[in-house]
Amino acid sequence: MIVLKKVLVATDFSEPSDAALAYGRELAFTFGAQLVVAHVAENTLTRGFGGVDGFVFVDPSLQRAVEEGARRQLDAQLSDEDREQLDAAAVVLASNAPADAITEYAKDAAVDLIVLGTHGRGAVAHLLMGSVAERVVRTAPCPVLTVRHPEHEFVLPDALVAFAGA
Repeated sequence: MIVLKKVLVATDFSEPSDAALAYGRELAFTFGAQLVVAHVAENTLTRGFGGVDGFVFVDPSLQRAVEEGARRQLDAQLSDEDREQLDAAAVVLASNAPADAITEYAKDAAVDLIVLGTHGRGAVAHLLMGSVAERVVRTAPCPVLTVRHPEHEFVLPDALVAFAGA
């Protein structure tokens, strides 16, 4: 028997991520699991900005602004129903290595399933840029579901399910 207690949806706020959220939301609802939606914000504190004579200036308020913006976007993606029925939580992680941040969070938070969107880039783009989804699949401590957009018509609105069953 498959038991899911915590479903993590990793988002970069793209269309594939929106599709992944639809899958994650349905899986969490079906299994009675908690839904966690996470975004990895760039860690500006480790990047810094060049200055004079090798001095690097890092403005902590910039990092706070980046994380607050991400939190607002995450909060907008979660409905009151998500929060009430799925005990949904929004998590902002700061890192310059998104795949590592996602897998580390999944391990620390005892996540049972990671759901994330994939852009399905071609071979050349993949070679040059790499793939967060691929790295998460290879290093995750739990199963990973990747979702492409447009996705297979698997998650349907309740009205369509009722109509199809009639």
